[in-house]
Amino acid sequence: MTYKITKPDKKLNGTVYLTASKSESNRVLLVQALSTQRFRTTNLADSHDTQILAEILKNELASEHSRALKKLNVEVNYHTGAGGTTIRFLTAFFAAREGTRILSGTTRMNERPIKPLVDALIKLGAKITYLGAKGCPPIKIKGAKLKGGDIEMESSVSSQFITALLLIAPTLENGLNIHLKGKIVSSSYIRMTLKVMEHFGVKFKWENNVISVPHQEYQGWDYHIESDWSAASYWYEMTALAEEAELKIKGLKKKSIQGDSVIADLFRFFGVNTEFVNDGVCLTKTNYRPDNLGFDFSDYPDIAQTVAVTASALKIPIQINGLHTLRLKETDRIQALKVELEKIGVSANEIKEASLEITFPESKNRTESGLEFETHNDHRMAMSFASLALICPEIKIKNSSVVKKSYPDFWKDMKNLGFVIKADHH
Repeated sequence: MTYKITKPDKKLNGTVYLTASKSESNRVLLVQALSTQRFRTTNLADSHDTQILAEILKNELASEHSRALKKLNVEVNYHTGAGGTTIRFLTAFFAAREGTRILSGTTRMNERPIKPLVDALIKLGAKITYLGAKGCPPIKIKGAKLKGGDIEMESSVSSQFITALLLIAPTLENGLNIHLKGKIVSSSYIRMTLKVMEHFGVKFKWENNVISVPHQEYQGWDYHIESDWSAASYWYEMTALAEEAELKIKGLKKKSIQGDSVIADLFRFFGVNTEFVNDGVCLTKTNYRPDNLGFDFSDYPDIAQTVAVTASALKIPIQINGLHTLRLKETDRIQALKVELEKIGVSANEIKEASLEITFPESKNRTESGLEFETHNDHRMAMSFASLALICPEIKIKNSSVVKKSYPDFWKDMKNLGFVIKADHH
């Protein structure tokens, strides 16, 4: 469905009760499934990806169901949706668990790479075959008791492969020593994984390019999941683009395990002040405005689109580097940004591999009413472009339901702040 969005007729003011972190939730769900001890998880994300993962694990861990499958030696098919973490975490989980499963995703997910993870698991003794294009889902996994040991892992494609191995590492007889090869992308997500594991009593060492996790038990300690800093980035963007703004965002922590908490510092350059209070943050505007900017998003790829659109709307020339993983996400995010920013007269040029330069040709400035933006089946495209309603009289966002992947209440939260959002039936 296409949504027509117009801005509030007053100051952007109010409170946002933010969704919980999808990244953190999915890691904790895996720990819960791998642990022999029970513990309570509070504030689990309501994202579509997390709900799918939770349902598959719940189904799998139902003891009678699981025993029956092993006895009958039947294949179980699981559709994992569009989530990269969902299918990659489950691949490692099922590789080390008896039984045969087939994992498939959406059309786009079945084009995204999984080969580095599959190769590593096969070297550890797993039996995995491709059912479609080699290197991508769908895959068939015949689970076995993996012993662990030493493994080399290509670290320049996706940190999710490394996280998937780390999560099962404590349960392997010999633990796991992961030797990382190449430039490490999204290292903040690897650090998040290790912090989650550490909460559950897991000991590890990360020296140079080797992460070592001995065989040990996950402890059954209760866990409260933080609100999602990636989702918070869209409210930072709205604060930056609004003429006047005062927003309170609940549930964010100053000492966060999420790498995307860097937005509190980044958005100072877009005139947004962050004040940490007991139960979240207060956002207000400042007059700060730089002549130009440059950021590297190697560690924070999920907020690159938010920053690109914010800079474009404020007409601040910016060079955005470290976009190595963006072509392999829900869509080719580099290409999608170039196409959609062109609609507001912004030039986004790829000046070198994984770098975009955003400039503003005089002849192309466009902020007229009715501009229509494609989401390219990407939740982050939908949410980062929604804020343009603050600089255009009216915008349209196509395929608006994609936000459910990470932030199902996004449109409701916008309405609560006074945005007028209507379905466009034309």
